[in-house]
Order: sequence, then structure tokens, then C-alpha cells
Amino acid sequence: MPPLDPDVLDLAPTDLALTHYDQQHAVTYKRMLDADAEGADWREVARVVLHIDSDREPDRARQAFESHLARAKYSIRLGRRK
Repeated sequence: MPPLDPDVLDLAPTDLALTHYDQQHAVTYKRMLDADAEGADWREVARVVLHIDSDREPDRARQAFESHLARAKYSIRLGRRK
């Protein structure tokens, strides 16, 4: 079972195949997808899910948010192809 709240990198992986990082962040990706579906503010998601303060580090928070959300969506698409 993947960890419930692991630390995240500033950028999610971009490999074509799922990585160990992806496996370890399955819960993070699920939380990102749920927040996206609910229309949550990216700043709140960065703070709560990614543990990055968007007030103190707006560029880092935005970049981490966007890359992890994109990777979460990619992971779902990749899983459906199998």
C-alpha cells in the first residue's frame, strides 16, 4: 500500500511508463484528481496536498501543482490502456 501523505518533488516525473515515484504517490494523485473534479483552488491544493505554501513560494507551488495534476491525469490514461 502506498504512503498516505508522502513528500513530493517540485516536479512530477515525465517518463512514459509509471515510475516508483508514481506508485508511491498514488494517494497524492487521487487527492489531486478529486480536488480538480471539485474545482478546488490550486493554492489550497498545493498547501494541503503538496505541502507547499503558495503565498511564500508561488512559482514553486504552481509548478508542482500543475506537474502533479498532469501526471495524475496521465497515470489514469495510461492505466486505462492496459
